[in-house]
Parts: sequence; structure tokens; C-alpha cells
Amino acid sequence: MMSPRAMVRRLLRKDQGAVVASSSMSVRDLVGESLAGVLARPVRTLLTTMGTVLGVGALVATIGVSRTAGNQIVGRFDKLQATQVTVKPSSVESFGASGQSTRPLTTIPWAVEDRLLNLNGVVASGAHANVDIKGVMTRAVPIYDPTVQTEFSVPVVAVTTGMLDVTRGTIGAGRYFDEGHVARRDRVVVLGQSVADQLKIDRVDNQPTIFIGEDTYVVIGILSSVQRSQDLVSSILMPYSTAADRFGKIDPQEVIIETQLGAAQLVASQAAVALAPNDPSLLEVRAPTNPQKTKQGVQSDVNSLFLVLGSVSLFVGAVGIANMTLVTVLERIGEIGLRRALGAGRRHIAFQFLIESTAIGFFGGVIGAAGGVIVVVVVSIARDWTPVLEAGIPLGAPVLGAVVGLLAGLYPSLRAARLEPVDALRSGL
Repeated sequence: MMSPRAMVRRLLRKDQGAVVASSSMSVRDLVGESLAGVLARPVRTLLTTMGTVLGVGALVATIGVSRTAGNQIVGRFDKLQATQVTVKPSSVESFGASGQSTRPLTTIPWAVEDRLLNLNGVVASGAHANVDIKGVMTRAVPIYDPTVQTEFSVPVVAVTTGMLDVTRGTIGAGRYFDEGHVARRDRVVVLGQSVADQLKIDRVDNQPTIFIGEDTYVVIGILSSVQRSQDLVSSILMPYSTAADRFGKIDPQEVIIETQLGAAQLVASQAAVALAPNDPSLLEVRAPTNPQKTKQGVQSDVNSLFLVLGSVSLFVGAVGIANMTLVTVLERIGEIGLRRALGAGRRHIAFQFLIESTAIGFFGGVIGAAGGVIVVVVVSIARDWTPVLEAGIPLGAPVLGAVVGLLAGLYPSLRAARLEPVDALRSGL
């Protein structure tokens, strides 16, 4: 039997005008030749496939993890913000002797708890206002000691009895105001923790007294922490009736409403009517954004970011497939020339290398899809999430890998098909 090299030399000695019969290679033979070419160099093929594996795996894992994380946004959404509605009176600019200022268009009554309690979805409510104390200082002892600071400029806030609940405050010592203090206009205060530390007051069982200017007030409690309105821990809290009795008429500057989760929009639509039924449009109501819209927005941003990263990885994989296919073409010039000399058409050569690159992309897509699904499951287990992944994504990933391989193999396949039999045989000898 004649060896391939002898067959090549014999073909080269033939008349250049001789016509070789066209090949009638079947699809089965073409696929077989392509798979043989892929498996002929398993290490190189494996390394090249890794590019597609990483790209497809990154895409599948990215989409799965981002959707899984987005599904948790509503559950982990900041409930303090999602359940808080604030109401403020609208204001208008005015120009007086002191220059530009603002004045409210309407006023809010202090009895906000009574007006809002019956609204469906309201958990707690309260109102507060900063008190203008005319710049007077606050001290804990009537004795002036020049060696240490005993007087401090501390903000005073007039509050309702519902402020402790609506701000989720914690009383570290003593107690908070009740309706009796409000009705009697008692001169009592609750100190924020920062103020208590400044005034060196750490207990209230001995009924300590502080001075705001020349007026005395009994400290009945210390507010150690709040989850809303953090400035309260650095203020002196006073019943609104007491503040009005001492410093003049004061109107609420803000009403805070805590709602049940999901009821914020409903309460926001009703709060203004409950507080100012004559003209609710004069009140400014602020409600949290819809958690579902927030979820969709965050999920869209995460998807966009990671899709770009996954696409870059996929592009790198495509470049690797194209490079490997081109190197394979250069290494197999002699084989290409021999097949062309034996009657293989240009389309057969092109299809062979296209099938090889497509197969590499397809197998990379299969492995990458499996790896991506595993990543989604592992991340979900580690974060105690429920995995969310559409079935079409891992099923379509192999097709995507095949398409990438097909596109990556176009140029090398066309280059192989353009080789002339004689030139290819001479280069391959």
C-alpha cells in the first residue's frame, strides 16, 4: 500500500491540467473528521475550551446570582425606611425687617396620635419641634466653677408622648413622659444620652434637676438610643405643652409615622387629610419608594455590571478558540493539501474547521453552564438564600457557546478553504 508521502509526490508529478473528481464526503464523515481533529490535541483543546467555560460560566453565574440577590432585596430591605412616613407643613418665603424667612402655610395639631391612630396600617406616630430657647445655657448645678465647664448649649426639642415608640427609642434610666405630664404642663425633661454624659447625670432615682437658663426642670429619664431621628440622643426632650408654657406657642415641625410593612403608600395618601382636613394639600408627605421598584432597579444595575464582565470573559474565550483554530490550520496545511488533492472541496475544508470550533464552543458551554449553576447554588447556600435561575439560561448556554465557537472559527476556516492544493502540499512536505 502506498504511503501518504509517496502519494503526495505522485500527485505533484501529475500534469497540472489533470482534473480530480469531486469528493462526495457525507456529513457523517465530515463530523468524524472534525471530532478527530479536536481530539488529536486534547491538552490544547482543553485549555482553549477553558476560555469558553469561563465566559459561559460567568454569564450563567452572574445572571443567577444577581437574580437570587435581587429576590432578597425586599426581604432585607431597610424596614425602618420602608415603614416610615413623614409629614411637614409647607412653607412660603417672606421678607421682613430681618430679611428673608419662611413661614408655614398651615399648622399641624399636636394631637397627632389621636388623629392617626385609626388609620389602617399605622403602628405608631409622634410629632416634634425644635424650641427656640433664646440662646440660654443649660447646666446641672447652680454653682459656677471656673475650673471646669458646667454650662452647655444644648438643643431643646418639644415632643409628644408617641415619639418614644415611633423612633423606637430605648430609655436607659427612669421613664418617658405620659399624658399626665402633658396635661399638667409639668416641668420635666428626658435627656439624650450625650447630654446626660455632658451634665454628668447617670441616674434619675434621686430626681436630679437641670437649669435651662434660670428655670429648673426635673430629669425623669435618660434616652439611651433611638433608631429614628438620631439627633434626639443629643437633645433635651420636653413635653410640648411645657415648652409652649415656657417659651411661647410652638407648632409641630415634623410628624413621624411608623406603618406596617407594605402600608406606607396607603398611609401617606391618608395622613394629610387626617392632620389637615380643611386643606391637606398644604402638607408635604414623604413616603418610601416602592420596594419592588427598588428591587428591579438594583437587579437591573447588577445584571448590567456582571453581564459586561461575563461578555468580556466570553470574548476572551472566543479569541482563544480563534487562535487555536488558526494554529491548527497552520499545523495541518499538509493534511488540507492532501484532502484537496484527493477531491475535497473548499466547503468541506471550511465546514470541517467550523465544526471543530463549534464543537469546542458547545462543550465549553455545557461545562460552563454546569459550573455556573453550581456557583449559584453554593452562593445561595452560603448566604441562606433561595436560588433563582430561569431554566432557559443554563439550557441556552451550550447554544451560546456553540455560536461563539462558530463565529470564532469563521476566519481560520475561510483561510484553510482558500489554500490551493499544490501550495498546501508543498508547504506540508
